[in-house]
Amino acid sequence: MCGIVGIVGRTPVAPLIVDALKRLEYRGYDSAGVATVENGQLDRRRAEGKLVNLEERLRSQPLGGFVGIGHTRWATHGVPNETNAHPHFSQDVAVVHNGIIENFAELREELSAEGFVFASQTDTEVVAHLVARELRRGLRPQDAAFAALRRLQGAFALAILFRGDEDLIIGARNGPPLAVGHGNGEMYLGSDAIALAPFTDSITYLDDGDWVAVRRSGVEIFDMEGRRVERQRQQSVGTSLLVDKGNHRHFMEKEIHEQPEVIAHTLAHYLDFASGGVKNFETPFDFAAIDRLAVSACGTAYLAGLIGKYWFERYARLPVDIDIASEFRYREMPLSQKSAALFVSQSGETADTLASLRYCRSAGIPIASIVNVRDSTMARESDGIFPTLAGPEIGVASTKAFTCQLSIFAALAVRAGLERGTLSREQAADFVRALSEAPRYAAQALKLEGRIEKVARALSQVRHVLYLGRDTSYPLALEGALKLKEISYIHAEGYAAGELKHGPIALIDEQMPVVVIAPQDRVFDKTVSNMQEVSARGGRIVLITDEEGAARASLDCFETIVMPKMPELLAPIVYALPVQMLAYHTAVVMGTDVDQPRNLAKSVTVE
Repeated sequence: MCGIVGIVGRTPVAPLIVDALKRLEYRGYDSAGVATVENGQLDRRRAEGKLVNLEERLRSQPLGGFVGIGHTRWATHGVPNETNAHPHFSQDVAVVHNGIIENFAELREELSAEGFVFASQTDTEVVAHLVARELRRGLRPQDAAFAALRRLQGAFALAILFRGDEDLIIGARNGPPLAVGHGNGEMYLGSDAIALAPFTDSITYLDDGDWVAVRRSGVEIFDMEGRRVERQRQQSVGTSLLVDKGNHRHFMEKEIHEQPEVIAHTLAHYLDFASGGVKNFETPFDFAAIDRLAVSACGTAYLAGLIGKYWFERYARLPVDIDIASEFRYREMPLSQKSAALFVSQSGETADTLASLRYCRSAGIPIASIVNVRDSTMARESDGIFPTLAGPEIGVASTKAFTCQLSIFAALAVRAGLERGTLSREQAADFVRALSEAPRYAAQALKLEGRIEKVARALSQVRHVLYLGRDTSYPLALEGALKLKEISYIHAEGYAAGELKHGPIALIDEQMPVVVIAPQDRVFDKTVSNMQEVSARGGRIVLITDEEGAARASLDCFETIVMPKMPELLAPIVYALPVQMLAYHTAVVMGTDVDQPRNLAKSVTVE
């Protein structure tokens, strides 16, 4: 959520900051702004809504200045409007902020009593006033910022600008990510490497508790005790990846169509298709030596983990505890020294998942993470990582990252089965051969797009949809419902098909579409019996199955999407594509903002 960019440059920075902020649009935002220092004076431009509104403001009221900060805001405190948009000012100070200041009410009361006037509803404004107060007390800008930072509680990334100083930005990180970009006589600050891609690929990532003074000549990094610290300077792979929609209408559509390729790349990283074996990639634990695996994630990544649980337990006989990350750390799960933990996050910056990782770190058990960003905080704090090779995923609704996460879970389940002796080499080779076919089946699934678009037009006319599935299709039903509601704003719920009689069947009538995910698998006949219960009550069934399943179901379905016949292990990976396309085309028909749906952020970096 939110995005920060800062530049200490040699040319006017406002247009450069706006261009960099565009690369952070995938995070989600509802307002934007830029502040600069020109001839010693602070000035800013802000606008509600998308960056085009800010660009229009800057065209009519240009900002000069060779040093500046910019921000895309996702509202936490205060409604999304221009008054609450960042940067926030206080006398000689401008501030942009990602995160939440937990003690803002206490600080606001204290500052108000001293005569500071608050213009916004945000928690961020207290930071500007705190720094301004320290300046009023005679501290120089860098020391004033440090004194203010020590008063803050919560999760925050900050960039601070000062009137009269055209060679300084103060940055700070306590939770949400922040990186320094190194240039030649120019320096940069950004929420991630993608934002800084047009300027540099030389990056220093701040650790939690770091703050930094950024000047044209370089940076000084400090901890919260004020001590100088050194952080590694590295080349960032993220900056070399230029992202555009190509010939597609939306990033989400592009990313759906990239899945055959990225699934192939990810699987090939872990499996040897030629020999039918599993590659000897590094793991931070021996699957044979652990007796339990704790898996934790949020949103779509959690649902990938839920499918992974089925596979680990079925093929490796390894018990798995899976939790939504926001619950995991608070239920104080007991962890034995023979257990291990696995975390899943596209960005590697998800706040709840990162907090759960640190809980496991305190328990002293080995930790691995499945991430799409190799230099993310979760990656750096894990004992080992399993990188997905999805490339940048810009659409807020995860698509290719999800299927790549599933690909890794499948490969890890085979590896675990071999190490634990529950799979023979012949069985493992069969699974590897099956997985090698996943990209081909995914490409075939994409050819069904025209049929799916027809179904989507019908779904766009309703306000409620049920998704049903059994076994590994149950988490996929949850994922289908999640995708539909997050980008089309249609209320949708996913259920285990066997739970139908325990409540959801009360909702079935002639107006209720029911999407049933039913590949030919061990529970197909059970799923058909649940479909018959829906049919008997007039429900409009959209069946996603293969040709044999369509024939065996022998029901009068509203629509049947016929998938290719495939091995059972592949179904959750490949069946994800029609589920994604159904949500995508429904949203397109309804005219919603597919890539940046309302109220959502790509990377949730606060609790």
